[in-house]
Amino acid sequence: MKGRERMLTALSGGRPDTVPVWELAFNEASVINIARHFMDEDQLPPIKNIMDMTDEELFQTVNAFKVMGTELGNDGFTATSMAPMERVDADHFRDVFGVIHRDSEKGEPYPIKGPINGPDDLKRYKMRSPEEGDFLFIDIMRTHFPDCAIAYMLNGPFFMSRCLRGSLENLLMDYVLNPELVKELARITTDFCLEALEFIAKKGADFVVNDCDLAFNLSTMMSPAQYDEFVGPFQKEIVERGHELGLKMVKHTDGVIHPLIPRFIEEGYDGLHPIQPQCMDIGEVKREWGGKICIMGNIDCAFLLVFGTPDEVRETVKQTISVAAQGGGYIISSSNTIHPGVKPENYIALVEAAREYGKY
Repeated sequence: MKGRERMLTALSGGRPDTVPVWELAFNEASVINIARHFMDEDQLPPIKNIMDMTDEELFQTVNAFKVMGTELGNDGFTATSMAPMERVDADHFRDVFGVIHRDSEKGEPYPIKGPINGPDDLKRYKMRSPEEGDFLFIDIMRTHFPDCAIAYMLNGPFFMSRCLRGSLENLLMDYVLNPELVKELARITTDFCLEALEFIAKKGADFVVNDCDLAFNLSTMMSPAQYDEFVGPFQKEIVERGHELGLKMVKHTDGVIHPLIPRFIEEGYDGLHPIQPQCMDIGEVKREWGGKICIMGNIDCAFLLVFGTPDEVRETVKQTISVAAQGGGYIISSSNTIHPGVKPENYIALVEAAREYGKY
């Protein structure tokens, strides 16, 4: 099997020839640091945010990703939005929705100010529509990895709503203080996602990862009843439209999600990522829900891939495959993303061990 067939077989609950290897995301630092194992130093750009790269440095980064991906031989790769962003200052940038984010050397930036402070702002706000250039990364991935499955990371309504409100705290307080605003935000962001799916399918992606954490390490961020009112119906719309367009649909969320997994299955998701090892037992998840949804991830990127050794990574991969891959329907990856703290040699060990122990 080639990578694309391997990934799609697992996402359909089947058993490919070997456990597929995929990753939700790499950032600039992780790509360059891993690529150092396969390329000469003068072929690599300095590590910096992609917004601050010159055209030559951007080209070098894309080439580093191609070399890294080819040498590792992953079965799938994930494209992200290329919608333009602008620097506000050294620590902040503004996205196309008018949200100001604080940059972070540790990984994902986070919103600190949104354009919607209340219902009156929403009435005046004009939601940007997706544009074809936002999805150029799919074209790049498809060109460089023609035999691999290509995913697109689509920020879902919960994620986009919290950004428009300027923070997670603001949105969660709205659940109690301003529930109609929550639903109106969910509506305009869902409509954006539905439009985006048209571009994603046209560009030839194979599956979509609906991104946004819905839980902490101790509990979900909202009650199941609030989830059913404010989140679930909108996610179901997106999943159904994705399926109509021939896309597989995956839900990403960290945290303790036991009460939400049956809801994800009812909404029609094909895959669930990443089964966070600090608070979820992947063996239990596989036994209870493995026949209904593809299980993805679980190799600890908070401690093991950061502080562990390659031998410890290989042993964890072996054990995880033994409990999660039985019967198929499992895709191995880290427990979130390959962020700057991950040791390159540990990620390489993850991929190599998956090939060694993942054969059916």
